[in-house]
Amino acid sequence: MAEAFDLEKLVQNPARIERHLTSVVDTAATMITAYGLKVIGAMVLLIAGWMIAGSLHNAILRAGKRSTRVDITIFTFLASVVRYVTIIFTLVAVLSSFGVETTSFVAVLGAAGLAVGLALQGTLSHVASGVMLIIFRPFRIGDHIEAAGVAGVVRSITLFITEIDTVDNVHIIVPNGLIWGRDIKNFSANDHRRVDLKFQISYADNADTAMALVKTILEKDPRVQKQPAPVVGIQAMTVDGVILTTQFWVTTDAYGLAPLDVNREVKAAFDKEKITISFPQKTGFPPQAVPRA
Repeated sequence: MAEAFDLEKLVQNPARIERHLTSVVDTAATMITAYGLKVIGAMVLLIAGWMIAGSLHNAILRAGKRSTRVDITIFTFLASVVRYVTIIFTLVAVLSSFGVETTSFVAVLGAAGLAVGLALQGTLSHVASGVMLIIFRPFRIGDHIEAAGVAGVVRSITLFITEIDTVDNVHIIVPNGLIWGRDIKNFSANDHRRVDLKFQISYADNADTAMALVKTILEKDPRVQKQPAPVVGIQAMTVDGVILTTQFWVTTDAYGLAPLDVNREVKAAFDKEKITISFPQKTGFPPQAVPRA
């Protein structure tokens, strides 16, 4: 009843209505004057910070695409870091413009970052290893490597993991920390590789004839490099036979198939010239040639 009475008195007294409205308008004008410019400034600051962050992000990515010395992955990482750091500083500046004490806020962020870092120290070690792999580039995408006990072709290099496809087409994901902390064999780094093959013949056969056959086969194969020249010789004489060895160089791309073809050609040539490929003998020295049908 009191509220109804007061409202009725207010309605019946226009002067009181005017004074009340004037008070409300004055309060609103004071608040607008005090905070309006700050709100507008904060909005402008947010928009400007967001645009600057995006511009810096795109500029770093463009620089990465033009660079031929540094992998694009490191530029992607740097672009993301710069963008988020710029946005964080923008938010801190906006809070500071409203009079918020940002010192404690920054301290809280630092403490939170430290806690997250301690909780994810294993993951961060993989990130650090990924950065080292990207900077020093011991291998690239498409290289055939052996690292962390895994051999295959590199399909992807990120800050956390490296993806490798093995020769039997198994997709393996290896954490970067395991790769960087061990020896890395890059079979694709050099243009040429040396092939070492061994052939064991009987003591009853002529070693010079066998070596000449091997050398002829190597000279006819276009994949075998002329320089350095192929080497054919006797490596050892064992109780089971005479071991011939050959060393020749091929391009890295031909390394997989060239030894297979040379082995096949040597086997066919030895069969044609009646040269025996000996095998372990149980008794007798020197081993006897295996009689042919």
